[in-house]
Amino acid sequence: MSFWKAFAKQWQLQMMAIPGIVYMIIFSFIPIYGLTIAFKNYTVIDTISGAQWVGWDNFEIIMKDRYFWQSVVNTLGISFLKLAFGFVLPIIISIMIFELRDSVFKRVIQTISYLPHFLSWIILGGMLITWFSSNGMINQLLNIVGIATEQNHMLDVGKYWWIAALSDVWKEAGWGTILYLATMSKIDPTYYEAAKMDGASRLRQTWSITIPMMRNIISLNLILTVSGLFNSNLDQTLVLMNSQNQPKAEVINSYVYRIGLMQGDFSYATAVGLGVAVISVILLAITNIVTKRLNDNQSVL
Repeated sequence: MSFWKAFAKQWQLQMMAIPGIVYMIIFSFIPIYGLTIAFKNYTVIDTISGAQWVGWDNFEIIMKDRYFWQSVVNTLGISFLKLAFGFVLPIIISIMIFELRDSVFKRVIQTISYLPHFLSWIILGGMLITWFSSNGMINQLLNIVGIATEQNHMLDVGKYWWIAALSDVWKEAGWGTILYLATMSKIDPTYYEAAKMDGASRLRQTWSITIPMMRNIISLNLILTVSGLFNSNLDQTLVLMNSQNQPKAEVINSYVYRIGLMQGDFSYATAVGLGVAVISVILLAITNIVTKRLNDNQSVL
């Protein structure tokens, strides 16, 4: 069947898709041309086409910029902590919610777990800054258990990675259970009934039925998570970063924001962003190959 015959057969659906395609072309594909300024000496008084070509000069500067490499270390450190805790926790929470038999209590737990996702980092950041202050809730709890301290933890560079990673996990873990719960809701109940007849415990049913049935969605989330290791939450960083913890708080996104928008070095910032994008695509491809082999050559992408 030719393209136009298929289009005529489903023209109503095709017309619904056209606005989305036009949106992607205008805001996703056309701006790709702007990446050329990574290879130019671009300023605000130049046009993209009129800026002077400098080749790989911006990338050579990146390789020698110790502040950039510090932001890379911080980004990877925080991202690996998020991966270690934030990838597994939604799976555990979703299984626990799925095992609940009281539907009313289940809905209450789901609502409570989703709530932090809908709060902006302006609100959550203010809460965290207050909690970790010298007179905040964290120090009060530590004093109750006998650990006397009046330290402002947000000023401690050694603790920032943990604060950033765990606060992000707290905000998004509940929201991350949605896909897992949707997947588990489609599991055939007869599998569990057969397992019960064979004497399988709830834990054995979870390990032998629930988790294998979630394999594809777990693999997909792993691919997307690993490919985003070099991306970081700019909103969170701008709220929680201060002059004391900046050596450990400066991530790639905030570095690009500071260099590009605050200092006006658009070519350098674009070069950084382009390099990170290329590395992210490579990670995406590698992770997809690995998960494909683990899933018996069934790719999830």
